[in-house]
Amino acid sequence: QVLLVESGGGSVQPGGSLRLSCRASGESANWYPYGWFRQAPGREREEVSCIAGNDGSTYYADSVKDRFTISRDNAKNTVYLQMNGLKPEDTGVYYCAAVLIVQGKCVPYDSNYWGQGTRVTVAS
Repeated sequence: QVLLVESGGGSVQPGGSLRLSCRASGESANWYPYGWFRQAPGREREEVSCIAGNDGSTYYADSVKDRFTISRDNAKNTVYLQMNGLKPEDTGVYYCAAVLIVQGKCVPYDSNYWGQGTRVTVAS
């Protein structure tokens, strides 16, 4: 089992920055690739970014490329998402999850391996 807890969300003005954290616990927590997903009211949950568990390869949705950076610190069992140049359309609840990386896409591994989410609001 893997327990994931997100933090770092908040409210910022357009152009602002936030750094989200996802702390993972579990016997094999550091073996997994992890991804960030988000969901806004009235919208489908969407892939944001993910990071591999071995070579550290990273992947991003086109909508966040050049603005967001994913990283991980296995010693701290934590995955980060640095978000710069935030836009109103980035508003939503951000979740981390264990994923599979298939042909450069982030695919959720299991319905149980999700955090509770952290809210991000970008507005004037």
